[in-house]
Amino acid sequence: MNPWLGWALAAAALFLGWRSYGWPGIALAFSVIVFWLLLQFNRSVRAMGGASESPVGRIDSAVMLNAKLRERLPMLEVIKLTKSLGQRISDEPEVWRWADEGGSSVEVTFVNGRCSHWILQRPEISEEAAE
Repeated sequence: MNPWLGWALAAAALFLGWRSYGWPGIALAFSVIVFWLLLQFNRSVRAMGGASESPVGRIDSAVMLNAKLRERLPMLEVIKLTKSLGQRISDEPEVWRWADEGGSSVEVTFVNGRCSHWILQRPEISEEAAE
């Protein structure tokens, strides 16, 4: 959610609570806002907890990750998909890499915490190995 939209909704809830019920309405609106923030925090902690059990930058299949990625996907959702924290490649632009056991990897570029584009890199297969 856009932070500006979130703050606008919180302000609207407080205003409507005040206009409708006075101080009890503000208390109710504040309780709803805190509950929403706790839900978001819990969601983040679960994603990070799941990712903490895997090696950094490792995934089962880079090709499958490549197929599941889409533009504007939040980083938290990418971490849920990979079940692993990525290996940071660069800070500006923010690029993270996930690789599989076969040597294939996906480099994902994030702008403002959202996926802007990604590149699937596969190892070259020599002619001797192909035969």
